[in-house]
Amino acid sequence: MDTGLLLIRLTIGLLMAAHGAQKLLGWFGGPGLARAAGFFESLGFHPGRFFAATAAVTEMSSGVLVAIGLFEPVGAALMVSVMIVAASVHWQNGLFAISNGIEMPLLYGAAAAALTLIGPGAYSLDAVLGLSSAWTPALSWAALTVGVIGGAGNLALKRPMAQAATA
Repeated sequence: MDTGLLLIRLTIGLLMAAHGAQKLLGWFGGPGLARAAGFFESLGFHPGRFFAATAAVTEMSSGVLVAIGLFEPVGAALMVSVMIVAASVHWQNGLFAISNGIEMPLLYGAAAAALTLIGPGAYSLDAVLGLSSAWTPALSWAALTVGVIGGAGNLALKRPMAQAATA
């Protein structure tokens, strides 16, 4: 089981970190912060640079924390938070990624939520540092709840373009 958790953590974590690096740094063929900021503006997140940078840093940090298994419920909850917002962007396109639907945010978010509830396993920095026992089920659920509230709170800050233009 620990090897399986390591595989999932590395896959989900490193891919999420790379996704954030695409936005923030333009790595791996990504848009970089300036173009990502424009995209966030077009979605109603103003100022776009702030929201794009926040999303990118959250994706990168949550991905690294999940991959290495450090403060695992915190990293996974951060990932859930950004995936809630990502799913809202893709919602109107349906389920599957082929039509730019919510498939990928749903997979990332569900995997992160599951890791929050299962824990990082023996092959993690939490285990090496003796932190695994600190993450009680209550604390894991609390972290997950804060992640969901964070994602919903971010969506509450989204403003339609007409409203943003008059503000």
